[in-house]
Amino acid sequence: MTSATSHTNWLKKTGAKLQSTDGIAVDVYELDIDHADSPAIKRWAKHFREHYCLDSQIDRLRRGTKKSRAQYLMDLVFPDKSEDFGPATRSGDFAEILMADLLEAHMGFWTPRTRYDDKLVRNESPKGTDVLGFKFGGAGPAKPSRKDTLISVESKAQLSGNKAKSRLQDAVNHSAKDVYRISESLNAMKRRLIARADEEGADRVERFQDGLEVPYVRISGAAAIFCSSLYDAAQIAKTDCTGHENTGHLMLVVIHSPALMTFVHALYERAANEA
Repeated sequence: MTSATSHTNWLKKTGAKLQSTDGIAVDVYELDIDHADSPAIKRWAKHFREHYCLDSQIDRLRRGTKKSRAQYLMDLVFPDKSEDFGPATRSGDFAEILMADLLEAHMGFWTPRTRYDDKLVRNESPKGTDVLGFKFGGAGPAKPSRKDTLISVESKAQLSGNKAKSRLQDAVNHSAKDVYRISESLNAMKRRLIARADEEGADRVERFQDGLEVPYVRISGAAAIFCSSLYDAAQIAKTDCTGHENTGHLMLVVIHSPALMTFVHALYERAANEA
């Protein structure tokens, strides 16, 4: 699938000087979408769509359903716009994918996108760590380096509603559990890469499955994505990380953008209709 595209240029780090109650800095980004840049949004929609279903496979997958490409995606693949847990799953999936885009485009991590294309239930979020990213400090997996870095990020979203929630605190609390989930998530990622015949990618993930012989750096991340009307700096500053198991390597991120849930629904529509 495609890597992150020009929409990542719309993620702009603000000058907000926020930190948690225990002094950990919070990086705040605004997603400043240029709605008039139709080519960029078209590329974003394709990038987004291919997390769920590669364009090269959609015709084979929809065969037998008597559905158009758009109908297949909206009825059988994408989370539903209004029914069941569909809207919450849409916001959660969008937040995770956007966070992976941020790690890749702005922080230089490799972020394999293997999490969404084999969902058994479209209106549920996949199990395991939300986002995994990797950096190699040396020559690559064949020659492991102590500077190699794994980051696991727990992402929480609030894209609609009337009252701001403590989503960054929720992300911190859930991030502390990632230490127990990383090994299963790495294994699942490697299995999917092998199934795609991506042996190079599988080798890169494999380096991080056993860090005893050549240790690597493990960073934990907690991210909250908000509609701008629900972005509350005072509440974010109440976030407490003292109970986290990896406070020495903990990254806190907040992203906000106006009318974000409306845009997310539009992005899903465009992703389906332009398939």
